[in-house]
Amino acid sequence: MVKPCVYIMSDSVGETAELVVKAALSQFNDGPFDVQRIPYIEDTGTIEETLTQAKENNALIGFTLVSPELRKYLRDRAAEEGVECVDIMGPMMDSMQRHFNATPRLEAGLVHKLDEDYFKRVEAIEFAVRYDDGRDPRGIKKADIVLIGVSRTSKTPLSQYLAHKRLKVANVPIVPEVKPPKELFEVDKNRCIGLKITPEKLNGIRKERLKALGLGDEASYANLERIRQEISYFENIVDNIGCEVIDVSHKAVEETANIIIQTFNSK
Repeated sequence: MVKPCVYIMSDSVGETAELVVKAALSQFNDGPFDVQRIPYIEDTGTIEETLTQAKENNALIGFTLVSPELRKYLRDRAAEEGVECVDIMGPMMDSMQRHFNATPRLEAGLVHKLDEDYFKRVEAIEFAVRYDDGRDPRGIKKADIVLIGVSRTSKTPLSQYLAHKRLKVANVPIVPEVKPPKELFEVDKNRCIGLKITPEKLNGIRKERLKALGLGDEASYANLERIRQEISYFENIVDNIGCEVIDVSHKAVEETANIIIQTFNSK
């Protein structure tokens, strides 16, 4: 079955439109939906190409275009082609122009150009991706926060969540057979957070992970004795570092993140 499709068209990166579209889609439980972003639209040619694809795929279009000419062109052509099309920002901008009796600047991407916070967040997200899962130990010394834990303790989701709070996070997996990077013992311990979990809880999480991958739960990855060994090794590492440890056994990512943020802000 073909997934319902939404095309997001923008003369900037399209993030604003995508946030609105996804917020609306969250109200529909029949998903999943295919959301495709077409950014940096500057001419009618790109509009025509996208309309052709949207018509072929029976897609809905949501758009944010500041140019009145391009907005009108897209609306008119979408109506001619019978493509459902929603102007996400235009009506609000038109109302503001009338109400404030002011002329809009009509420059694409101003919300990001004027928002230093946006760039910090993007930089932090890119940092989290670059230094995820111990990929490059050089990130440990550059990070605001270093997360340490065995596999499946939510290191990556936590890194991304914290990145949206503009914190640069590196995370390091702890595996008995792999010596931790030396940078982990050279960085300020106050920037390190160990993620602790009970063997039983981790056992259940890993079994579900193996099922999701279509594998049996007899693998050593989900073996309780093996898990105890990993956790014991992890405890030795964090004791050696002397960093704070959070028990994530029964905590949601948001809850753990809030504890980390409070800890970070208090130091």
